[in-house]
Amino acid sequence: MSSECRHSKDEIRQYVWDLLERTNIADFPRPVYGRIPNFKGADRAAQRLSEVEEFRIAKVVKVNPDSPQSHVRYLALKMGKTVLVPTPRLRGQFNLLDPSRIDNLREASTIKGMGKYAELIDVESAPKIDLVVAGSVAVTEKGDRIGKGEGYSELEWAMLREMGKVGDNTPVVTTVHDVQIVDCIPVMPYDVPLDIIATPTRVIRAPKREKPKGLLLEYLTKEKIEDTPYLKSYLKRRGYNLL
Repeated sequence: MSSECRHSKDEIRQYVWDLLERTNIADFPRPVYGRIPNFKGADRAAQRLSEVEEFRIAKVVKVNPDSPQSHVRYLALKMGKTVLVPTPRLRGQFNLLDPSRIDNLREASTIKGMGKYAELIDVESAPKIDLVVAGSVAVTEKGDRIGKGEGYSELEWAMLREMGKVGDNTPVVTTVHDVQIVDCIPVMPYDVPLDIIATPTRVIRAPKREKPKGLLLEYLTKEKIEDTPYLKSYLKRRGYNLL
């Protein structure tokens, strides 16, 4: 990838998905197109992440529901942390996993097993979050990140920030394969920068940057609001003018 940001986010996603498939670094479920891609070595990346101080001291950890981060969810539970996993497509709920109430941590860390062990709670009633784990398609060493392109991760951060569940000092971290690190990603004001990137071979600490303080209405389309009922009701409750 060029060091100048000549490539769009979609082009970068396609590049990374192609690369993971072509090199057979991609792991189940395959093909990885349209997904937060699972990769060989995701368990080693999770182990490296679990050893950083910010992860070790966190008591409540929000982790994305995708396959490569199942290892992160498992290690967090094993370390006695409360794990919050968002329900898909911003439905305004979290799966809350309390390790003291779970007899099979490995099963509970999978999407299939989560329903068996998790308590479904509203976002508003969630505890304050000490660390956020985001799924990524591509990242830069500066802490720029892109996901699948649906924007739910950014919307979720913005709402949690407005609720006081996260703040500027809440670490945002990810696990990726080394080949998912690119030179440049276009950045928008609503994008949430990463603080720590863990790969199977190393841990990267990105320069400290300010994180979005809340929703930026000018970037929300009417279609996105209409397609996301929880977002629409949240905006109305918060007194946002939707005209």
